[in-house]
Amino acid sequence: MIRQLIDRIQKTNAPVCVGLDPMLSYIPDHVTKKAYHELGETLEGAAEAIWQFNKEIVDHVYDLIPSVKPQLAMYEQFGVEGLKVYDRTVKYCQEKGLIVIADGKRGDIGSTSAAYAMAHIGKVKVGSKILPAFHTEFLTVNPYLGTDGIAPFVDVCKEENKGLFVLVKTSNPSSGEFQDRLIDGAPLYEHVARKVVEWGADCMDGTYSNVGAVVGATYPEMSAKLRKLMPNTYFLVPGYGAQGGTAEDLKPCFNEDGLGAIVNSSRGIIASYKQDAYKKFGPEHFGEASRQAVIDMVSDINRVL
Repeated sequence: MIRQLIDRIQKTNAPVCVGLDPMLSYIPDHVTKKAYHELGETLEGAAEAIWQFNKEIVDHVYDLIPSVKPQLAMYEQFGVEGLKVYDRTVKYCQEKGLIVIADGKRGDIGSTSAAYAMAHIGKVKVGSKILPAFHTEFLTVNPYLGTDGIAPFVDVCKEENKGLFVLVKTSNPSSGEFQDRLIDGAPLYEHVARKVVEWGADCMDGTYSNVGAVVGATYPEMSAKLRKLMPNTYFLVPGYGAQGGTAEDLKPCFNEDGLGAIVNSSRGIIASYKQDAYKKFGPEHFGEASRQAVIDMVSDINRVL
């Protein structure tokens, strides 16, 4: 699966992932008002507004990028109706040729991880049939429970040719409270990195493993260290733009061949019409603003690669 993502990155010349994380506050008034007029100020109305918002953005950026990353929590907050829109968004993106990274950060004891894996990147047995549920190409996972929690995901990756991105060093300000703690002379994130390499060793897809790592753009010195520890691990890199990460900060995440990482931006793209640089588009043309924000992001990243 990682080979398919790399092929898309090379085809678009864009190591970029758009985070489809639709808060209602990001959605222009004309979209929400129309949805509420049709379905009321209900969970159904909110879900319809999210769908129209997502569709407009995807329609304007799908030809520029290799992948999208919907954050499950942004849909789950609206209950079943939100999950319906999540599923609809995933299928629509796949129809447009985009690779979908489900950002669920799942991870639990073995049987629960197996169920998460079947739900998101595998298939579930129903009577005599084997059926897909959400069926995305990648899923983010939390390694806190150790190998017991990760092995079921890796097993499904091997069976289905799917991929994972394991949290290693995240971009949030308090990540160091645990991740930077020294254990046997090395920070915890380095120990996790070595386990990611181990978990991915028999899950290779060409040069890179289908078991990737989440490495934040906001800590470039640590990214450089992790790049050396994980030369054959693909990085999913949050933290660019709205969280303060710059194109220069991203460079250590990549290998010398310009591969090895895909950079995510969420509100920096989907809510770009609210930024001074893109206000000329106005709320009515938020999709066009998102397209220009993607073009500018790709140019900025390629400038330093």
